[in-house]
Amino acid sequence: MIPILDLQKQYEEIKQEVEKEVLAVLSSGRYILGENVKKLEKNFAEYIEVKNAIGLASGTDALHIALRALDIGPGDEVLTVSFTFIATVEAISYVGAKPVFADINPDTFNFDITELERKITPKTKAIIPVHLYGQPVDMDPIVEIAKKYNLYIIEDCAQSVGASYKGSKTGTFGDVGCFSFFPTKNLGAAGDGGIVTTNSDYIAERIISLRNHGSHTRYYHTEVGLNSRLDEIQAAVLNVKLPHIDRWNIRRKKAAYLYNELLREVKDIITPTEMDDTECVYHQYTVKVPQRDKIHEILKENGVMSMIYYPVPVHLQEAYRNLGLHEGYLPNTENITKNVLSLPIFPEITEEQQKKVANELIKAVNQVACLK
Repeated sequence: MIPILDLQKQYEEIKQEVEKEVLAVLSSGRYILGENVKKLEKNFAEYIEVKNAIGLASGTDALHIALRALDIGPGDEVLTVSFTFIATVEAISYVGAKPVFADINPDTFNFDITELERKITPKTKAIIPVHLYGQPVDMDPIVEIAKKYNLYIIEDCAQSVGASYKGSKTGTFGDVGCFSFFPTKNLGAAGDGGIVTTNSDYIAERIISLRNHGSHTRYYHTEVGLNSRLDEIQAAVLNVKLPHIDRWNIRRKKAAYLYNELLREVKDIITPTEMDDTECVYHQYTVKVPQRDKIHEILKENGVMSMIYYPVPVHLQEAYRNLGLHEGYLPNTENITKNVLSLPIFPEITEEQQKKVANELIKAVNQVACLK
């Protein structure tokens, strides 16, 4: 079986250094918010090119605490997309605000900018663009809209570490950038972890307080916060991995371009669209195919793992039935969820593996075409 991701291969490449650093943490007796976290925050801020980076317990917490730091809560509305992992929208719910969904561009999977402005009301306080699959959102018009209506921007960069738009990395365009270090991410920890980026010292101080029970000084609490402290072991692993991220992302892009070449002659396979003036980091390589579910099963039967990100848009999830949104509300989003399929992609994938994936996908597409 060709896996969707092979973390063991990555681990073998950096095994000695990771184990050395993890053992150093274990022997130090300092496991929470120590020197490794400080080093990661400094180096990550420099890498993204922002003033501040604050380590947190998860990418979900990054979104949640960012909203808290901007004082968004009950009675407020936050604009985002429904074609995303549910954490994007859960964070809005955590603070008591209302998620409002704009449809997507079916080619890029990101915001349909033409619809975004129509969804703004006097209650709208923020926009959360999601750089899905590692493809940066077209940020210039979003920044323009945010300025026009005095809205915050919280970038969901969970899948886009290292990606850039017009020469600047994702996580630098909004008031806050939110990153996930879940193990499957391009820059993944050995467990949960996250980080926020911001050029605002005030927002950074709020987040530092909120992640530690609303406290800057032990046992003195200025507000009700959370326990969202990045631990030293995860930070140590990430400090080993961070210097490799650009090289790994280049390998992902090379693999994506090989898939493009291998699949370009098949009209029923629509390969990803990469926007001009962007650097996509291909957290996922996602194609659009007819009869997706059948093709997904055929690939599995023939030794190729593929994934469906995401089969049900958030606005149609049982958890958000209370919003009263029905099928047809977001037509592009709903159509996309029926035909997207993500293929194996990771820095260590071989050309031989990719050729097998492409061949099996082409055979599966032809097979389902014959069954019509």
